[in-house]
Amino acid sequence: MEARQLLQCIAESVPISCSELARRFGVSRAAIWKQVENLRALGAPIHAKAGSGYELLGPIELLDRDAIMAALPAQLGRRLQSIAVHWQLDSTNSEMLRHVQHGGNAMAACLCEVQSAGRGRHGRSWHLPLGGGLAMSLLRNFEKPMSSLAGLSLVCGIAVAQALEHLGFAGVQLKWPNDVQVGGRKLAGILVELGGDALGPCHAVIGIGINVRLDENAGRDIDQPWIDLAAIAEGQTPDRNRLAAALLAELITTLDEFEQSTFAAFVDRYAGYDALKGRPVLAGNGLGGKALGIDARGRLRVMTPDGELAVDSGEISVRGGAETA
Repeated sequence: MEARQLLQCIAESVPISCSELARRFGVSRAAIWKQVENLRALGAPIHAKAGSGYELLGPIELLDRDAIMAALPAQLGRRLQSIAVHWQLDSTNSEMLRHVQHGGNAMAACLCEVQSAGRGRHGRSWHLPLGGGLAMSLLRNFEKPMSSLAGLSLVCGIAVAQALEHLGFAGVQLKWPNDVQVGGRKLAGILVELGGDALGPCHAVIGIGINVRLDENAGRDIDQPWIDLAAIAEGQTPDRNRLAAALLAELITTLDEFEQSTFAAFVDRYAGYDALKGRPVLAGNGLGGKALGIDARGRLRVMTPDGELAVDSGEISVRGGAETA
């Protein structure tokens, strides 16, 4: 009996008794109870209704590879060697890096329902409760040297913002270097990890984590004000399979553009989403000033009392607020 199968059965039969579940799966009632407790620990909203059985307190939509492929334009789906949907992983980026170590070198995607050790910038953790978000990684190869991939994470941010806009989510902004925001609150994060030959060819593992529907407990790991897609959609839980397909489609096509150019071709597009431009910021080195936008290499331009500074990495905070990057 797999946890996914049990959850699906509870979701489809409201309510359903422990005895009936034990009969269907050919196991003991104790085994059902133990698995239900495991699902609850992962974040599944399972309620035991006295005299009736188990039911879900809210809808939960499980990721489905076939549904994702069906929502992808056929010509893009054919370019993916594989789309793997896992129940539980340490992180989708780690899984994709293991895939590379075992010889995987074609474009592929990886998603999971539960992520226990997701990684952000500077080693920050990001945990994904069951059904609460979307954790996805894409492996993309490049024939050019790593040095020409400056601004890649910003290009991925543009792709995420465009995908969300196409799905009807308004007000999406990008906070340099890797956060997606709505109304000044973090909606998603991006982590890009490079490998291969420094002179080319090389590859990028692009990890994306999006808050879909989080409760307060799940949101405690986020170190800044946050928002989820359900809040933006006024309580409606978005279709995660459709969301995954939209993100993959936009990433593939936008990265195709990037393959044939440099970040300079994306500066104007990024400016349309820039959450920092014109705002007072403080760099990790203690220098403060006003954010001027992004340069052709993807660096944050900051006007300081000593002149313009180009920041290519490190912490950036918005002065007068709690936001950090």
